[in-house]
Amino acid sequence: MVRTSIRLPRTMVRLLALLALLAVVLGVLAVPAHRAQGATPFKILAFYDGTYDAAHISFVHEANAWFPQQAAANGYSYTATNDWSQLNSANLAKYQVVMFLDNYPQTAAQRSAFQTYMNNGGAWMGFHVSAYNDQTPSDWSWYHETFLGTGTFRSNTWGPTAETLRIEDPNHPATAGLPPTITSSVSEWYSWQYDLRKNPDIDILASMDQSTFPVGTDPNQSWNSGYYPIVWSNRNYKMIYNNFGHNAMDYATNTTLSSTFGSAEQNKLLLQGLRWLGGASGPVTPPPGGASGAIKGIGGKCVDVAGANSANGTAVQLYDCNGTGAQTWTAGSDGTLRALGKCLDVTAAGTANGTKVQLYDCNGTGSQIWRGGGDGSLVNPQSGKCLDATDQSSADGTRLQIWSCTGSANQTWTLPS
Repeated sequence: MVRTSIRLPRTMVRLLALLALLAVVLGVLAVPAHRAQGATPFKILAFYDGTYDAAHISFVHEANAWFPQQAAANGYSYTATNDWSQLNSANLAKYQVVMFLDNYPQTAAQRSAFQTYMNNGGAWMGFHVSAYNDQTPSDWSWYHETFLGTGTFRSNTWGPTAETLRIEDPNHPATAGLPPTITSSVSEWYSWQYDLRKNPDIDILASMDQSTFPVGTDPNQSWNSGYYPIVWSNRNYKMIYNNFGHNAMDYATNTTLSSTFGSAEQNKLLLQGLRWLGGASGPVTPPPGGASGAIKGIGGKCVDVAGANSANGTAVQLYDCNGTGAQTWTAGSDGTLRALGKCLDVTAAGTANGTKVQLYDCNGTGSQIWRGGGDGSLVNPQSGKCLDATDQSSADGTRLQIWSCTGSANQTWTLPS
């Protein structure tokens, strides 16, 4: 077959070349615009005091470590300050999201700057005590009544507890992909003067599920029924308030006993809400709850699951630290310590000195609850005994057990941070 070349008119050639050039230019313009949106992180400025109530201080320290850890994966940068004078219009213009961790602005100038920032399209996320106000009328009407919708503080639960939350608005970007109910981290919980359900501006994202009552451990400070919003937004502003941010504490020893970031489902709600505030989109994979890593004891040895075996009843021992999954423990929001998908457990729920600990299916019983005590100890509240390396030995293979708390080196543990 003989192929015959076809000559196009010169004007047609020029037209085709022009169209090709135009397509390239449009493509170049379109692609970088999309990439720039993903490549440029939104900026967060978090304000805190860090001076009142050890539980609030603990949360602030946690937040200022946790949020930067999540920044790269979620497209933001995080700056924290206790200098509230930075809450001014010139400085706020540099940030897409403002956080209040444990207070709210107290001077007229700071309040005016924040209100202007929000009225002009700024975004905000607040936690727990950042809404607290017990003055009647409230000391800042716009903030407590118009913006938050709460009015004044009414009551709180005690002690801090993890609860079941009901997702009220499954169509909000913050709640995308979450099940109808989730488990919160441990917190003290606040109630308010006004019923937010009656405010058409308020979009309640999560509330206490009715199955979770009673809420609290002190009968005189518990909720036994009622409706309690936990996470909400105001439709007139880009904002989310979270009614958590109070860790459980051993006040006598200033020991933190829980993590505000101990619930993976709550972490998902938190990060998706933050991304929505910052103009990002799409679901996130929730980071695991609680601190995770090695638990070190006497002789610098690590708490180890024997043979990396995940079968129920597997011995838990001391062993040279090796960074494997058998020595990677995650602190759950419910007080458990977990490795290989199972919990550190007191065998047969024993309470006697010398009862060995083991790995076992997590079941919510007291034999799997551990709290930080004095002298770096780990206490099982059910038995009142401490995690103990048998015979004060640091040899590989030394079994771990519970024993009356003595403050000795074989009951001193360094937890992951």
